[in-house]
Amino acid sequence: MARVLPFVLFAFGIWFWLKARRSVSSLVGTETELGLLPRDRQNAELAGPDAALERALAEAGAGRWEAAAELLAWTGKERDWERRALYARVLGEAAARQDSWLRSWRAARPAGSPAADADAELVQASATVARAWLLRGSPYSDHTTPEQTDRFHELLPEVRADTARAVELGPDDPTPYIVEIRTALGVGYGPERMRGLWAEITARTPHPTSAPLYGAHEAAVQYWSARWHGSAELAREFAAQATADAPLGTLMTAFPLIAWFDHHDAAATARDYTDPGLTALVDAALADAEQAPAEHPRLPEVRHLLAYFLTRQSRHDEALDQFRLVDGYVHALPWRSRRDPAAFFTATRTKAIRGAEARSRIRRGV
Repeated sequence: MARVLPFVLFAFGIWFWLKARRSVSSLVGTETELGLLPRDRQNAELAGPDAALERALAEAGAGRWEAAAELLAWTGKERDWERRALYARVLGEAAARQDSWLRSWRAARPAGSPAADADAELVQASATVARAWLLRGSPYSDHTTPEQTDRFHELLPEVRADTARAVELGPDDPTPYIVEIRTALGVGYGPERMRGLWAEITARTPHPTSAPLYGAHEAAVQYWSARWHGSAELAREFAAQATADAPLGTLMTAFPLIAWFDHHDAAATARDYTDPGLTALVDAALADAEQAPAEHPRLPEVRHLLAYFLTRQSRHDEALDQFRLVDGYVHALPWRSRRDPAAFFTATRTKAIRGAEARSRIRRGV
């Protein structure tokens, strides 16, 4: 009997553990039970759903440019600069990988002709920037070869010619200047030149008649970070200025979180993530996202950021709410900072699910 007892106890322990797991899963659910998509079904090109943009990307992938041209023309007509900046960036990234459709577009409406198209030149500028960054391979200089660095710096000056053509054809559009900020990172614009670039953007989106542009602030906060041409303090100051008089719903509260992530995440401890100051920043971004229009094109990016921060703060139920809203898309911070964004996304999501399960178990005494 003494020899059998350990086996009986072991079997009972396994049975009890499986029973507890089944009970916990019934409280929260597995990824499949929750209707969440697996790693291999995550879209790595977009941060959230956008049927018109997805159609344009599919058409471009098939070598057809007309859907992209129609989409960009609509943003210009509506003066929807936020969406225009996003579409120009995404289409430019697609063209950096395969540009036959963009070359056909520009051939149909060549620069310097009466048919010249500001939209095509804008996407060309964005594509040149994206191609340069693809050639570089990493945002960190110690992870790039001299050949990558040389080619990167050879390409970037071409962007200025591309953006100049886009500005000439669309002088009211702030988007070419947003594209140029990505050039400023690599070329190394000095602070005064960067401020001049920022002045061009704000002159075309004056406060308070225009909402602050998320895409412009996203590019600029990188410029002012320690990784590029500023410091943690300068990035924090820029982010604080962005939020100072921005009404709820403009998503400007994302930038203090982005500045914190850029400068602290790599070395942060669990205690750092529960700091009251950081918790207040997360709460502010949650309130901002709550008030943002559902159709705001950058709202999914803020939800991705919140999902990560809330998971790190062990606010797992709140994190799951955000994960559900962006499931299926992973081209956003913090996931895109890793080589396999979908793997990072789903691993963090699993932590949120397990944390929510444990909390449910405690609440219900399972």
